[in-house]
Amino acid sequence: MDFILAGLVGVFIALGIYLLLSRSVIRMLIGMTILGNGVNLLIFTAGRVTREIAPIVPSGLEVPPGPIANPLPQALILTAIVIGFSMFAFLLVLAYRAYQSMDADNTDNMRLAEPEKAPQPPLSY
Repeated sequence: MDFILAGLVGVFIALGIYLLLSRSVIRMLIGMTILGNGVNLLIFTAGRVTREIAPIVPSGLEVPPGPIANPLPQALILTAIVIGFSMFAFLLVLAYRAYQSMDADNTDNMRLAEPEKAPQPPLSY
């Protein structure tokens, strides 16, 4: 099971980086979301996925009797899901406003701060 999850983590991270390197703002947004999901799955896989035993130490024991699921990665992932969703919503609104004001989805066409016929910097000093 761990090998399948490790392969899925690799696919998510590779696909996220591929989409982040594109010129379309919507593809960048989707790539950021897929990359975040890949990192969440990586943390979850590193925390040892066991479904048989709950991540609770029985009363009267200081040490668990056998292997148990680690609750810390699960808590970190729950927090990361909330933060990732809020970041996705913010970036979606930001991309929509940029599309409204510049009428472009391509990052090459969004160069307002760099005029097309600007003087070139010196080639040597």
